[in-house]
Amino acid sequence: MIELPDLVAGGLAAGTLSALALGGGLLRLRRQQTRQRAEISALRTQLDGSLRAFTAEVEHLAARRVPAAAQRVAHPHLAVPGPLQPLTVGTPLGIALENVLLALQAEVASQRTRVDAAAQAGMRGATREIQAALYRLQDALRRLQQRYDDPELAQTLFQLDHENEQSLRRAQVAAVVCGAWVGLAREESHLVDAVTGGQARLAGYQRVKVHNHLEPGTALVSHAVEPVAIIVAELLDNALRHSAPDTDVVVSLEHVHHGVCVTVDDAGLGMTRDERDRAQRLVAGDAPILLTDLGDPPRMGLAAIGRLTRQFDLGVDVSSASPYGGVRAVLRVDSHLLSRLDPADRPPAPSAPRTTRRSGPAAPAPTHAYGTHDAVPDAPRHHTPTDENGNGEGDGNDGLPQRRRRRTRPAPAAVPEASAPPASSRPARRPEEAAAALGALQSGTAAARSEAAPAADTPTAAAAAHDTDHTHDEGGAAR
Repeated sequence: MIELPDLVAGGLAAGTLSALALGGGLLRLRRQQTRQRAEISALRTQLDGSLRAFTAEVEHLAARRVPAAAQRVAHPHLAVPGPLQPLTVGTPLGIALENVLLALQAEVASQRTRVDAAAQAGMRGATREIQAALYRLQDALRRLQQRYDDPELAQTLFQLDHENEQSLRRAQVAAVVCGAWVGLAREESHLVDAVTGGQARLAGYQRVKVHNHLEPGTALVSHAVEPVAIIVAELLDNALRHSAPDTDVVVSLEHVHHGVCVTVDDAGLGMTRDERDRAQRLVAGDAPILLTDLGDPPRMGLAAIGRLTRQFDLGVDVSSASPYGGVRAVLRVDSHLLSRLDPADRPPAPSAPRTTRRSGPAAPAPTHAYGTHDAVPDAPRHHTPTDENGNGEGDGNDGLPQRRRRRTRPAPAAVPEASAPPASSRPARRPEEAAAALGALQSGTAAARSEAAPAADTPTAAAAAHDTDHTHDEGGAAR
């Protein structure tokens, strides 16, 4: 039989063990709660840091990366900054932010193209009105040239006509850049006439020296005449603008394996590699041309060349330096754009430089103006390939084109080509001589008008030739 003290001792022992077990459980529970509070605090701190990092990343995206991405659409050489935290690259967050930039660039490019198309449409309409007004002014000047015989007034009218021609060229270039057609339909023409026709559209055409090494009769098909004239005018304008006024711009016309090349060499400052690469991209015409890419104010010459090279399958290269330290520009006209005209039936204009090549043995000089003393004029003039009488504009004061009276005279005796003095030995016409020639022209015109009606047609025919010349060459700046 168990005694009472032993029973009490056993109960106390069991109670003590139960209390110890309960205390241990409570202690473990408190420790677990402490750990959980620490983990919750760490997670809360981590969440706050992630939130601050995400906020900073979004602010960086809005302040730096989005503007840079939008500018990169217009300026591909600009770099777009990366994320603030390089560790986000490749993560879902980094990929999402990159998609935001790509979507932004696509939308900016789309809206930029749409706005530029609207601007080009507006400019096409404006240039159409300007060209129409300039054509009306040209007709009015032409009528005044035919009506009045005063030499001083005639010289002033010719100066105004030349200035109007330059304005027409600029308007035409702007229209071409904006997607308009070249605006003129021309017959087949000697290639050298197209080159000198483009030369005549410039203010400093006296500095251009053309060396013709083509076979006689080398011509352009009808739809290539005006584009070639515009391209030559813009290449020459670049060369004249970026070279010293006391230097010459040398133009060479050469046959190549696949056609003909027109090479323009200047002695200007040249271009840096970046400028040359950009110019080559423009003249190649491979990428769409936007007005916002052309500067302020827009420089449209090279852009117009790019439009024409793409439309008419021409080739232009401006990636080389000239032998004189400037820029060499080469226009390549492939064989499918070339044709042939009989120089005897349709000679080049009198102002066109004579070719240095002959298709056969040296032949006597022809009896028309091409090959006579007018073959090396003081200044280029506008040419009309359909003028079979060789009528053109003469030279007047300030190097501007002048009309020349058509005269009926017996054909001169054939003179061997070798007997003609070289062009370099012929003295340039002085202003006094040009003025005297102009006075003689006006006096002869007045005398002819006082004669019988049949005789009165002679000066009118010369004026008509001048009118046709102006419809032959209309042009449209630059590097």
